[in-house]
Amino acid sequence: MSNGCFPGSWRSLALALLLSGQAQLAASTASAAAGEYDAAAASANELSIKLEQQPWTGDLPGMIARRVIRVLVPYNRTLYFVDLGGTQRGMSYDFMRAFEDDLNSRLGRGNLRVHVVFIPVARAQLLPLLIAGQGDVAAANLTITPQRLQSVDFATPVARDIKELIVTGPGAPPLATLDDLAGKEIYVSRATSYYDSLVALNQSFIARGLAPLRLREAPGNFETEDILEMVNAGLVRIAVADGYIGRLWCQVYPHITVREDLVIHSNGDIGFAIRKDSPQLKRQLDAFTRSHREGTQFGNVTLQKYLGQTRWVENATSEQELQKFNTLVSLFQKYGRQYDIDWLLMAAQGYQESQLDQDRHSAAGAIGVMQVMPATAQALQVGDITQLEPNIHAGVKYIRFIVDEYYKDEHMDALNKVLFAFASYNAGPARIRALRAEAHSLGLDPNVWFDNVERVAAYRIGRETVQYVANIYKYYIAYTLVQDDVAHGLQPQH
Repeated sequence: MSNGCFPGSWRSLALALLLSGQAQLAASTASAAAGEYDAAAASANELSIKLEQQPWTGDLPGMIARRVIRVLVPYNRTLYFVDLGGTQRGMSYDFMRAFEDDLNSRLGRGNLRVHVVFIPVARAQLLPLLIAGQGDVAAANLTITPQRLQSVDFATPVARDIKELIVTGPGAPPLATLDDLAGKEIYVSRATSYYDSLVALNQSFIARGLAPLRLREAPGNFETEDILEMVNAGLVRIAVADGYIGRLWCQVYPHITVREDLVIHSNGDIGFAIRKDSPQLKRQLDAFTRSHREGTQFGNVTLQKYLGQTRWVENATSEQELQKFNTLVSLFQKYGRQYDIDWLLMAAQGYQESQLDQDRHSAAGAIGVMQVMPATAQALQVGDITQLEPNIHAGVKYIRFIVDEYYKDEHMDALNKVLFAFASYNAGPARIRALRAEAHSLGLDPNVWFDNVERVAAYRIGRETVQYVANIYKYYIAYTLVQDDVAHGLQPQH
């Protein structure tokens, strides 16, 4: 079977659709209380996120007077990211900057520009914050649904007749029709329209006497691309994506299959969400959509510019890897208990470091499953790290040391303490301390890694540490899913 990828006009359609969102991280925000905006602070490389601004509601004339349009976006590391050195990049970033240019050209503003400002928030908070006046546009690949239209308005759709499709990965069971999904597990974010579509499908299954789907909820910070990355790696077997998203990503992820024949929802429209009673803003967004829709040179060039930016995770739950994993379980559990760290997190770090290979040696001299340096091992006094058990002992003990030394008395939950320890392991404790301080000054939570200190890390030191922690977390989620299956008496899906 084809994996559903095909060249042609969908490429430009995909880019036109991305007008509607998934940008991330702000350049700077306005002081709504003062009604002013510092143009100097709006440079392309400035990081300044202050969500404690006063709520403001109104239409385009007020935004022009304030010289700022606040765009609420979900965190998305591919469509918007900050490279080493602080340069903002990404498909959605380019699109929204083009919208800013288009608007100012229409207004004839010259140097007194109206600035589009990105405010990253959790996907579930996009519409509540929009309604509350904490943003003016929600750009997040939102499907226009009757439920959403009860509370917000939408600009002219950037895409129509969008289908929500099943996407499968390595080891997925045979699926000839939607009914073959009965009793199967699907990984999905509750904050998406996909979840509602699957709930409706489940109701149909139950009414017809079929086994219901098992809906496994993705963490709130996971975007569709994150889930597809996990499907590609075999960490998750079945997921859902808009057709254009699946077709876009199957060019990057060779192991996903976009099932054009398994449609869970059709005739969907996607657009920018705005507050009700914003007719003038709607007109400008409509004009922008028409001037940048599918088939434009701008869209095609932008797509080619950013394809292939994602670093993939490895398949951590294939049968071969699970056999390797199971031989190490007792050791990770033993030292996880001894040092009071979730053993699955440590196993996930081991996979990130070496793919759980005790024979792995790095050019820098790191050894074994946990890639421990000999000098570190000597200080930890755990024995010969060329042997499996002392190596795992050293890795777990060192993370415990970092947690106790730098995060023991911090107001973090247990998971974040370990995530910060992983970040410190990769980038150095002093660097992470500085990033936490900067996050606090920017109105972010210095005690939360994802969507908070993570953003500053991406800005200050590039993607390596961000990707390192993200990969460990994805492995952790995968291992947790496997363990949950075992705990419920289920066989892991192969």
